[in-house]
Order: sequence, then structure tokens, then C-alpha cells
Amino acid sequence: QYSPDSVAGADGEIDPTEITVPGCSCRSSSCVVPECPCLCRGENYSSSLRLRLAEQQEQRFSRPVFECNSLCRCGDGCQNRLVQRGLRLRLQVFRTDRKGWGVRALEPVPRGSFVCEYAGEILGFAEARRRIRAQTPQDTNYIIAVREHLHDGRVLETFVDPTHVGNVGRFLNHSCEPNLFMVPVRVDSVVPKLALFAAADISAGEELSYDYSGRFHNLPGTSREHKPLEEENSPRKPCYCGSRTCASFLPWDSSLFSSP
Repeated sequence: QYSPDSVAGADGEIDPTEITVPGCSCRSSSCVVPECPCLCRGENYSSSLRLRLAEQQEQRFSRPVFECNSLCRCGDGCQNRLVQRGLRLRLQVFRTDRKGWGVRALEPVPRGSFVCEYAGEILGFAEARRRIRAQTPQDTNYIIAVREHLHDGRVLETFVDPTHVGNVGRFLNHSCEPNLFMVPVRVDSVVPKLALFAAADISAGEELSYDYSGRFHNLPGTSREHKPLEEENSPRKPCYCGSRTCASFLPWDSSLFSSP
């Protein structure tokens, strides 16, 4: 079932449509810093409606992204409303030679542009683990686990499964040298939208890809993930990205397979 936005999973544990983020009282057509509390909460977009990549790279940790939402008094034309407007680019799902389905751009995509969301069912940890364990080695796994490491040591986890309900994002392939990267963006809810942005200028006809591990565009030392010992002995799926730095195998996360 196609859905442009994430929906509550079958476990009903998390509702991504619940409005939990307060709005701003800005009355201008487009919000500005420092008057707008939404912009002051984290990163914002440039006047050309692109993510400010340079500023993020200069910081030890990426700043969060909060867009203006349905409770804000600013207009729909506010430049702090981007991901919530959904897909605007012309994309095509196509059959690749070795990787199954893939997605390519049918028009040039400038660096920093929002491409699409990785939408699906928002699951709690228990349901995500149950679904992962029910899969066979031959099954295609679409479940993604995103972990945001906060400055105080806490870790926020978001599990998205587009297996049965999702959008074009489910067809994006992994690459060890991707041209997209994922950013959690919050609008109405504290549950983030997993937004994919262009990491470089992308040509028309070029296949779109991102790093399933999340390491790409994360600075060295910012990730607190470690490679479990059991990962070395796990059955790994081969990677066919063809990049110069290909790791030969797709990223694998053992956390959903471990015991509670």
C-alpha cells in the first residue's frame, strides 16, 4: 500500500500523526532566526530550500531539524517547510542488473536538496524485533533502525518498516559511496520523518542510493555504535554497489536479533 507519510504500525504503540511539537507565533510570511522558536531548536534551510550542509560538517554533532508545523502561525510559504511538502522531484523506479529494484532521478538534483522520505509503519522495539526474527535469509528486509545519540548520553530509536505500507523510499539501494544521506526531521511530532537529502549534485538518470549503516555524513568519533562480535559470524548479504570502497557486504545490525 502506497503512503507518502509514515503511519502507525500494527502494534499501535506509536502514532506519528499525533501533534506533540508546539508551533511558533511568527506572523511573517517566512520565519527567521532568532525570532522563530522552531528555527532556534536546530538546523534550518537556506533561502534556496536546501539543507545547510557546510554548517553541519563544521560541528561535532549534527543539530536537529524542526520544521514549522500545523500549529505555527506562519504561512504555507515559509521556507522552514520543506520535507512536509513531500516529494517534488521526478523519480523513477527501475529494474537494476543485480540489485533488484532501484530508484533514479529523472532531473538534475542540486546538492542539499530534499529528495524523498523513507516512509512506512512506525514500530515499537518489540514489534520491530518480532518482524526481523520472523524473516528468513531469503527475505528482503526493509526495516530500518535509526538511532539518534543525544548530548546527554540518551539514545532515541525510530523503527520504520515499509514492507507493507510505504513510499518510493523503500526501493532505494545501498551504496558504500552514496549520493544521498538520511536526516531525522521533526514537524508535528517528536517521531521524526526520515528525510533523504542529496549529498552531492546528482545528474538526471543517475541511480539514487544511501548508506544503510548511517555512517555516511557522520563525523568520525560522533557514532557510538560498535560492531558486535556475532556480526563477524553472521550470514551477510553481498553488496553490488560497485564503488571503489565497497565493503563487499551490506551493513548488518544485530541489535534486533539479540535477546531482550
